Amino acid sequence: MSKTAPGVRYGEVDRETNETKVRVVMDLDGGTRCDVSTGIPFFDHMLHQLAFHGRLDLGVQCEGDLDVDDHHTIEDVGIALGKAFAQTLDPAESIQRFASGHYAMDEALVLIAIDICGRPTLVNAVEFKRESIGGLAMENVNEFLQAFVTSAKISLHVRKVCGANDHHVCEALFKGLGICLHDATQKIDRRGVGSTKGKI
Repeated sequence: MSKTAPGVRYGEVDRETNETKVRVVMDLDGGTRCDVSTGIPFFDHMLHQLAFHGRLDLGVQCEGDLDVDDHHTIEDVGIALGKAFAQTLDPAESIQRFASGHYAMDEALVLIAIDICGRPTLVNAVEFKRESIGGLAMENVNEFLQAFVTSAKISLHVRKVCGANDHHVCEALFKGLGICLHDATQKIDRRGVGSTKGKI
């Protein structure tokens, strides 16, 4: 189910495996509600930042095998979130498509650029020094981004310009990603889709 009414940009995904049970709901034009529970406190914090700064309503519920580690939860939430995002968009509707910017948090600065192009690509040049923060293994930030990009079918480039505090770097990344998703999905007055090919 991708739309509840004409003009409503809504996505809803349930994903269940032997390792996780995930439910994601997203309203691209909301911005007032966020209910996130994955069992990983810092990951919940990052998803809340993405939703708030992306001005979208987001619900994420996940029961994962955290007794093993956080990898399956992070990856499967990324898959479900990407699929829900893809559902919100009408292929026949013109949107901005591109967005980019530099996003700061204290001493940290992150560059993010996206293209909603139908071709999944991730170029991640953000490295972390800490092994984990609040139950989130920092190596799994890349796993989340890769899963999201693949399911959403977007091109995403992220690069750390500077930053000594990994919490700040990661938060700038998620805030910036939310802002770019919001900006790139804004409707524009253009005849046809946003590609000279005539199709995304």
